[in-house]
Amino acid sequence: MPITYPPLLRPLALVALLTLMLAGCDDATQPDEQQPVAQVRVETLQLQPQAITTELSGRILAPRTAQVRARVAGVVLKRVYREGSDVKQGDVLFLIDPAPLKADHDSARAALARAQATLYQARLQEQRYRQLVDENAVSRQEYDNARAAFLQADAAVAEAKAALERAKLNLGYATVTAPIAGRIGRALVTEGALVGQNEPTPLATIEQLDPIHADVTQSTRELNALRRALRAGQLQQASDGQASATLIQDDGSAYPFAGKLLFSDISVDPSTNQITLRSEFPNPNLDLLPGSYVRVRLEQAVQPKGLSVPQRAVVRDSAGVPKVLVVDAQARVSERQVVLGSAQGDRWQVSEGLAPGEQVVVEGLQHIKAGDQVQLAPSAQPIVQHNGQ
Repeated sequence: MPITYPPLLRPLALVALLTLMLAGCDDATQPDEQQPVAQVRVETLQLQPQAITTELSGRILAPRTAQVRARVAGVVLKRVYREGSDVKQGDVLFLIDPAPLKADHDSARAALARAQATLYQARLQEQRYRQLVDENAVSRQEYDNARAAFLQADAAVAEAKAALERAKLNLGYATVTAPIAGRIGRALVTEGALVGQNEPTPLATIEQLDPIHADVTQSTRELNALRRALRAGQLQQASDGQASATLIQDDGSAYPFAGKLLFSDISVDPSTNQITLRSEFPNPNLDLLPGSYVRVRLEQAVQPKGLSVPQRAVVRDSAGVPKVLVVDAQARVSERQVVLGSAQGDRWQVSEGLAPGEQVVVEGLQHIKAGDQVQLAPSAQPIVQHNGQ
């Protein structure tokens, strides 16, 4: 049923109706506002030589470890060194009571003098009998006895000299010295302890700390794959033929001194199917201590032509699959799944999914998605976002 208005209100209704129609016409003729295009910054991928690195776990080991032991029996009189200090080879560490050893030394010297006197007498008798046997004044048997006595006396002198040398060595062992240079630990005995009874008694331990070794383990599968790639020419060895090593500290930072790979072990651990690799690092400040758990990054080969992307350009989906956003020639965004290799500083090595010359988004990823049209921002200018983006 149509609406009827009183005569007095009809002009007002007509005016309102015309106003609404004009407003509708204005809305219809007003063009839609276009959303501003997001700005992103990209990096054009290029083939470059890349170091193939492997991060492995292991332990710090001292290159040389010496257990200081008592080599003679006796009572410890004094500990000379300071525990935890650095010692040089030949430094005095302990003093063992030398009195019994000195007495043995003097006895051996006296025994040598007695043997020398016997030898002197036997030599003179052998010389006299030699002249008399030529004149038939003594029998040949008597001369042979004199000759045998002379030879026995000469052997007794040699035995006495060896006993004296042994006594001299034992007397020297009463002064215990450092066999190697390094840092010495705590003393395992105190003054008054009886040592060297029946077996050598441990007194202390010295470890060489500079340079120091880091032993890490790598699976034979990874090592064999690396060797096959080297033989096939896909990878190249380092220029000097020796892999460099970087030690990763507890806070994730790199150790300030570069190391080198010394060798790989010749046998495989049957329980883990892994092989041990030994690297060496300078340790002038003694920051690295034996037994510490460390991670070592080894540069085992070089890929002549490789691709890499900044780590900030990689995003992962809910399944953890790495992806990047690529901008084509029409400035349109597409999503690309990639296969990543090892991390090199702040970059990921890419083995599959990208090609040289492609443009990967490195800034502005949070404001775009696949299929969007974007604008490339100059590298020297900051990215401008619109509508609160």
